[in-house]
Amino acid sequence: MRGVVAVLMLLTSPALAQVSEPDGYQMEHYRSPVPDTLEGGTVVGPEEAHALWVTGSVAFIDVLPRAPKPEGLPEGTIWREKPRHTIPGAIWLPNVGYGAIADQTVAYFRSGLEKVTGGDTAHPVLIFCLEDCWMSWNAAKRALEWGYSEVYWLPEGTDGWAFFDYPTEVVEPEPGG
Repeated sequence: MRGVVAVLMLLTSPALAQVSEPDGYQMEHYRSPVPDTLEGGTVVGPEEAHALWVTGSVAFIDVLPRAPKPEGLPEGTIWREKPRHTIPGAIWLPNVGYGAIADQTVAYFRSGLEKVTGGDTAHPVLIFCLEDCWMSWNAAKRALEWGYSEVYWLPEGTDGWAFFDYPTEVVEPEPGG
């Protein structure tokens, strides 16, 4: 009987519950389960993303936030950012996936999108972050709202990509952010 109860608890756990798309943007709890859908976009898994990457015709955009340097570090403290291992050829546009972003961040995101698409809103883009990261969902939704018509979203992000042992490279954030 305990085994049946354990299975029922597992099947009804919040982690397995279906997550619905919010009406607007996700405004908090950015590292939590994400929906299986993106209205207007195409949700892909790591294997599909890899197939798109191999074609070389899709712009890959990493939106993992960048950790700020802690304030109040004692003088002489060495601050080393954690390197970002991402999908080779991807552009890193940190902090563009928050639910509410400043005008400067909007301009930074638009500029990055224009750079990788040549200003062509029909050029396919694939947006990602980490697994269970709303930043990529928000950023993909925003790109769709700005008229990008072929938006792919990789909910598993670089976690799923690395699970399949696909290559990664260290990248620096796109300047201007």
